[in-house]
Amino acid sequence: MSTTLLAIETSCDETAAAVVVDGKEIKSNIIYSQIELHKLYGGVVPEIASRKHVEKINQVIRAAIDEAEVTWEDIDGIAVTYGPGLVGPLLVGVSAAKTLAFAKGKPIIGVHHIEGHIAANYIENDELKPPFMCMVASGGHSHLVYVKDYGEFEIVGRTRDDAAGEAFDKVARAIGLGYPGGPKIDNLAKEGDAKAIYFPRAFMEDAPYDFSFSGLKSAVLNYLNSCEMKGIEINEADVAASFQQAVIDVLTDNSVRAAKDYGCAKLALAGGVASNSSLRQSLIDRCKAEGIEFYYPSSVYCTDNAAMIGVAGYYEFIKGAKHDLNLNAVPNLKIGER
Repeated sequence: MSTTLLAIETSCDETAAAVVVDGKEIKSNIIYSQIELHKLYGGVVPEIASRKHVEKINQVIRAAIDEAEVTWEDIDGIAVTYGPGLVGPLLVGVSAAKTLAFAKGKPIIGVHHIEGHIAANYIENDELKPPFMCMVASGGHSHLVYVKDYGEFEIVGRTRDDAAGEAFDKVARAIGLGYPGGPKIDNLAKEGDAKAIYFPRAFMEDAPYDFSFSGLKSAVLNYLNSCEMKGIEINEADVAASFQQAVIDVLTDNSVRAAKDYGCAKLALAGGVASNSSLRQSLIDRCKAEGIEFYYPSSVYCTDNAAMIGVAGYYEFIKGAKHDLNLNAVPNLKIGER
């Protein structure tokens, strides 16, 4: 007997809902993006994001149900992101899920946002099963996660300061590209020379799988300021390419090292930064050279979406993990917590 879940995701600035069957079949995946709105401010404004979620959440849920051509009788449960993320946006999604659960008599499955990103890899890769190593790189997170089993995780590496996506956004703003920085730097870097400028790569001897991008960000800002003070023309494409390569080198080296050290023959990539074409290619090449199978989701499943929440929720649901109407938003929720 199949399991059909309605999934809701509102952890940041995308209002998303999806209908997912058996953690694999995506019947619908509706995303309302607020990027154009937040461009005006150079980043996400939590209060504005919350208000827009309130405005759009019912429309998005209805669109997901209509596109999937299901009724409430077909839906077995409601999966919803309850952390980590921005508390205001999270509360909108959790409140919507609890209201529907109460009105329709459906169980709630609270889902960890990062676990959702990891689960996005299951959608198109039937052969990917735990255990495997996963690099999660996004605007708010840079984690290396050992996936022991469905719903069982061990964080083996994490950022000590800026996340990779956060560094992309800050450097993009510094060179005048605007928000969101990741896609803009990825595109501009294709026109530049990644070896034109050397920027530092941070490696921690006491924690070989951890990341630090704050020093790299500062090095880029210092370079830009130095050029401006000396009257040197700045080649923005070279800056973008050189910065991006520094990030990619660290993400690739740490990910492959962790996979090998943990005896993993499989490495997956997840999160918004997983859409970066150069990062994907770097990992494809390194994994091929090391005899490691490499997996990544399509771009639509890399950025925040509800389909991945439905997939992660399915594996919790079949294990009997459910929440009651006391479920609340937990903005600093740790991976593996329930």
